[in-house]
This record gives sequence, structure tokens and C-alpha cells, in this order.
Amino acid sequence: MEQSEKKVSKKDLFRVFLRSFALQGSESYTHMQALGYAFCMVPILRRIYKNNPQKLSEALKRHTTFFNTTPHVAPFIMGITAAMEEENEKTESFDTEAIPTIKAALMGPIAGIGDSFYWGTFRVVAAGVGLAFAMKGSILGPVLYFLIYTALHLLGRYYSLTFGYNLGTSFLEKAYENHALDKFSFGASVVGLMSIGAMTASLVSFQIPLKIVTKGGKIVIQDIFDKIFPGILPLALTFLVFYLLRKNVKVVYIILGIFVFAILGHLIGLL
Repeated sequence: MEQSEKKVSKKDLFRVFLRSFALQGSESYTHMQALGYAFCMVPILRRIYKNNPQKLSEALKRHTTFFNTTPHVAPFIMGITAAMEEENEKTESFDTEAIPTIKAALMGPIAGIGDSFYWGTFRVVAAGVGLAFAMKGSILGPVLYFLIYTALHLLGRYYSLTFGYNLGTSFLEKAYENHALDKFSFGASVVGLMSIGAMTASLVSFQIPLKIVTKGGKIVIQDIFDKIFPGILPLALTFLVFYLLRKNVKVVYIILGIFVFAILGHLIGLL
């Protein structure tokens, strides 16, 4: 594969870093941080596709798909996708479906890392240092807490972005040499689907406690479903909501519909 000079500069990456603070500026039930992600990627996409408005439009649309992760470490994924967009511009045979696939596969694990470090470690350490001074009545308490946590936050955002970009660039070069990108994309798709399945099983609750009394005893409807396929009702409800979203039914209507169904089902003894 012929290599060409990188189009993305440090200045472009710094602009993405600044925009990353607006990642949560426009969230929705269906796409979460998607619009914020697309907004962050604009400087790089304009640089890469400055001579190809059609590809620029396609790239912007590509980055409006569902996205949600810990904001502090989201720039890492932005850096990787920036490298992939750059490779797409250089290589005609590049599979653009790999870009949203990689995003979907990374946002869960990266969120776990980000939450553990920033909410579970850095914030606690900064608060501990600040409290040591605050308990003595020193103004240094809140000041040190703010400075320590903010410094770690800013450094994490910037260097995760540059690290993600450099990692993505070197990985893509090697991946094209040994044709590993297709396998990696397939693996990322599997991980993404596994994550969705796990979330459906753990977060969606839907049971039918209806019992039918017969001469031989009671028939529990939920037990029948569990014997056929454990968790089939939450899965069916998830697929129904997904189908309605694909049909462009408004989220508010879906939520209200679920409320009405739940209330009526309870009143008639079905739920």
C-alpha cells in the first residue's frame, strides 16, 4: 500500500480536543452523544475531505450514529476514527462500515475504563488531598481538589486523543499489509452485539405473572416462556422498540405506548 503524508495536523487534533468539551451539548434518547461526536470531528473531516464534498457529507452522516461513552476518554475513540477516515480518503477499497463498527465496539470498554479512573480513582484521590486541607480550614482544600482533578482531566482528554490517532494510524498500516482489518471489524461487530445482548438481559425487565388455574393445578405463563427461551420477553420488547425506531416512530410515542400497555396489562391482570 502506498503511503502518503498525513493530512491531519496537531492543530486539527487540538481543535478536536477543544470541541470534545461540547460532546454532551446535544443529547437525545435515540442517539445520545452522536451529534456532539460529529461536531467534534468536523475540523478533521474538513481537512481530510476538503476536496471531496460528497465524502465529507457521507463522513458527517456516518458520525451521527448512536454513541455514548465517558466524555473524559471519548477523544481516544475520536483519534482512532480520525485515522480511519484518513485511510478511507487514501484507499479506494476501504470499508467505511468498519468506522461505526469500531466506534460501537470501543465505547463500552472505554466507558468502563474512564469511569473507573476518573470517577472511581482520580476524583477520590483529588478529594482526599483537598479534604486534608479543608478539614484544617484552609482554602487550599477546594483549590487543590479543583486543580488536581482538572489537570488530570485535561491531560487525559488531550493525550488520549493523540494516542488514539497515532495508534490508529500505525494499526491501519499493518492491518492492510496482512489483511487483518476485516477480521478485526468482524470481531468488533461480535463484541458490540454481545454488549447489546448483555444490556438487554440485565436492563430490560418484562415478565407476565398471569396464572391459569386448572383442575390439575396452576399454569404460570412466565414459567412456560422461561422454559422455551429464558429472557425471550425482554428480547422481544427490545426488538419491537428497535423496529418502531426504524419506522421513524417518535421516541415519546414509544415511551407513552409502553406506559399505557403496562398500566392496562396490570389492570386486567396480565402484567
